[in-house]
This record gives sequence, structure tokens and C-alpha cells, in this order.
Amino acid sequence: MRTIKIGTRSSKLALWQANTVANQLEHLGHKTEIVKIDSLGDVVLDKPLYELGITGVFTKNLDIALLNGIVDIAVHSFKDVPTKLPQGIVQAAILKRGDFNDVLVIKDDENFFANDSAIIATGSLRRKAQWLYRYPHHTITGLRGNVITRLQKLEDNDWDGAIFAAAGLKRLNLLPEKEKHIKLDWMIPAPAQGAVMIAALEKDEELLEICNELNDKDTAICVGIERKFLQVLEGGCTAPIGALAMLWDDEIKFKGVLFSPDGKNKIEFYKEVPADNATDLGEFAANYILDRGGKKLMREVITLEKEKNIYSTKNLSLDQKSSVSTKIGVEMSDFITTRNNRLKPKVVKNPIQNVIITSQNAVEALLDNFLPMELDFTNIYCVGKRTKRLIESKIGKVAHVENSAENLANFLVNNINEKEVTYFCGNKRRDELATILAKNEIIVNEVECYQTQLTPRKIDGKYNGILFYSPTGIESYLKDNKTSDSTAFCIGETTATEARKYFKNVIVAAQPSVESVLETVNDYYKES
Repeated sequence: MRTIKIGTRSSKLALWQANTVANQLEHLGHKTEIVKIDSLGDVVLDKPLYELGITGVFTKNLDIALLNGIVDIAVHSFKDVPTKLPQGIVQAAILKRGDFNDVLVIKDDENFFANDSAIIATGSLRRKAQWLYRYPHHTITGLRGNVITRLQKLEDNDWDGAIFAAAGLKRLNLLPEKEKHIKLDWMIPAPAQGAVMIAALEKDEELLEICNELNDKDTAICVGIERKFLQVLEGGCTAPIGALAMLWDDEIKFKGVLFSPDGKNKIEFYKEVPADNATDLGEFAANYILDRGGKKLMREVITLEKEKNIYSTKNLSLDQKSSVSTKIGVEMSDFITTRNNRLKPKVVKNPIQNVIITSQNAVEALLDNFLPMELDFTNIYCVGKRTKRLIESKIGKVAHVENSAENLANFLVNNINEKEVTYFCGNKRRDELATILAKNEIIVNEVECYQTQLTPRKIDGKYNGILFYSPTGIESYLKDNKTSDSTAFCIGETTATEARKYFKNVIVAAQPSVESVLETVNDYYKES
């Protein structure tokens, strides 16, 4: 029997969705396997992304996994899926919709509504606009991160409340008690909010037939109208667009709305039509709104979204830059550069028993000085999976890899008999590894094979996020720039530890790669 590989992101909410699909498929007698897909950097396509029409920055990694056969189906929160799917991928099924409402989680009690002012947290432009339209005297503050992180931020800050999708809270059993939340049934949800979609390859007819067993036709009709409304308005997931279609006694009740970003203006459409006559309802509603000032409001949204800018302290490749949401402006430059030292042949003349390499720069420096056959190393120990892959493709087998220099040092203390190692490093190497080994009477022969040089520069303008890839990059950045309210996006915990000394908000990428940092940026600035 075929095992259906289910692709999903690794957040708790995404895993809930994937496991729900798995359980339903297994109930029907099918075998399943959950596959977490998080890093774009480890997946290679035969064709450039633009040829495949992939535009969804929050679903792109799963799209690629589908197209490469890594997974058989992909499970998405439907509101995150672009209205145009990539070539070769189709909508295979939509599960029965959950709660589509938004809810206000209250910090203390409802008494703040009687005050002249209040502070409400949300990262959604749609929620912000609708709240300010109803409560113009309130203040909206930004709120990003996963559900658990946002609940904790509400607890830690002096806010009156924060807005969440009811479905997410319920699915994770995090909806507060009745006295601590209010259902916002007046707030029009995002198109397809509360719905879970399964995507599959168009050519896989067997799998499409299997997935069709999970499809809820009523949900599919309603969210189809909502997404057509979104598509015609040409609104991204951050635009202040709300849409809700409900099937009631063979009749579709549809409401669509577009707000100005500041919540001062709105254009609304409402209509009830027989279900068998609703095929063009979403398109009709969108054109109705566009013809009555909607085009102007959409231009305001586009202008506002351009204000979300990030600065990378490392130049990005074309593929890396194109992976960032088109809603986010990207500036970049190299704040550090490396120069390989000239090494004498005697450095590697004799076989070396234990070699330590903690960066890809060190690998490149060795190969710049010597041929691979000249590097006669018995045991190679390294930091980072990417460094390991580079070593094994160019030099030889890696005996052991760890995710940090400190962890590697502790491993060596407990696992090597010889009390001497050769450490190929740079001039800016950190002290943890050498210190731990020295304390445990292991001789460390350091070979400085490259130099890291600071290339600081002052950056002009205001940036929402600064991207850092090493503690040295932070050092270089601070030479000509002051700390700010910008969020620091860091490639790993070592870099994040340094960033926390200077930035209030620090986000660490899930994987130690540039691609993972960029994916974290996309996640952070999406509507949650």
C-alpha cells in the first residue's frame, strides 16, 4: 500500500493541520507519513522559480517539495495560499471549515472599553483597519510571532488586548476562559480563514481521487467565492480585505469589504443569491468595490507596504533576494569580508590526527592553499551541517559534527584519546572551544588560515529589520550605526546572544543558514 507523505511546516498549528489530514486519511485506510519542510536552502529545482510561477512566500517551500517529489501532498492554512497556484500544483481538497471568526484576548477585563483610550495589539493590517474604524480613539500596536509567542507578549506588555484567529487558539487548546476573550463577530475575516487546504500534483490522479474523499463541498464553494473576491482585488495577505461567504438553506450570503490602511474609510458589498447562481459572486463583488473607490484604497495599501524594509549585513544572491516577500524592501551590503592567509606547506606536511574546523571560510582557505590530496587528516571534527557537507565534498569524511563550538569542545573532551588537536580558524574566532579544551589539558595548535575584516558603513533610512549572520557582523554594524527599534534577525543563537546586548527584539532563524534567516523574516511579517 502506498504511504502518503504529507508536507507541512513545523509550527504547532501547522502540525495540527497536517495531523488532522493524516488522521482522516488513515481512518479511510491509507498509510501516511508527516514530513516537515522548513528550509529552502537544501532543496534544488531543475528550473528557476519564476518559470514555475511560484509567488507565495509562505507556501513556496512546500510547493518546491511537491514539485520535487519529496512529499505527495502539502497541507496549508488556506488563507496563506496565493490565489494562483504554481504550474503543476492543484487544490486537491478543502477540509470542513473551522471557526472563521477573530477574537479579542483580554489582558485584565472589559472595563477598558469605558476609557478614552486603549492599546490593542495585532500584526494584521486587516484587523487593525477594522478595529480603528470601530474604535478610532484606540491605539494599535504591532504584534508578531506564533500563537504562543503572541499570547506571552500580551502577558508581558501593558496592553489591553490582542486579536487572534479563533481557529488557531481552539486548535491548540489555547482559547482563554470565557471572561478573558470576546468573539469579534462584527469583524470580517480574511478570505478562507479557518479553512485547511490540501495541495497535490495535477498529474497524480490516484492521489487526487484519494484526497477528494476529504473534500467538504460546502466549504469549497464558500471559500472559492472569497478567494475570487481577493484575486480580483489583487490584494495580498496583508491588505485590509475581509470576505465571508456562508451557505444557508441553499442560499449564499456574502459580505466583502475593503478598508483604507488607517481604518478611516471602507467600501462594503453584501448580497444574498441562490447557491446555484453564485459562481461569479466573488468577481462581481470585487468589481463593485473597485468601481466605487477601491482602486484608490488599494494604491494606499501598496504605498504603506513599501515602508516595510529590511537591511542585510551580507550581500544576498539573486535567488536569496527573490525568496523575500515582494511586500518587503531589501537593502544590503557586506559588513565583513574575509581574506585567506598564505599558509606554509609544513602546516599540513605530516598526517594530522585530530583537526577542528568551525566555519566554511576555514575550508575555503585550506583549499586555497593546498590540493585536497595534501590534506592528510585522520579525524575531522566540525561545526555546522553545511560546513560538514563542504568538507566531505572537498576534503574527506567528517568524524563528528556539532551545532556549536562549545558543544564540539565538550564532545572532544569526552571522546578523543589523543590530547592534541589542530584548529584551523580565523583571527576573529571565539574563545569557547579553545578555552574548554585547554581547561581539560588538551593542546590546541591554532592555525590562523583566514582573516575577517570589518567593513562598516552608515546606513541611511529606517529599517524594520536588520539581518545578522555573525557576532562580527554586529560589531561592524555598530561601528557607524546606533542601536534602534529595528528587529534583529540572527542566523544562530551565538549571534543572537550578542544581538540581545543591543536590540530589544531578537529573532533566531530555525536553521543556521541565510535561507532560513530570510524565511524567518517572511514569517515574521506575515499576517498570523
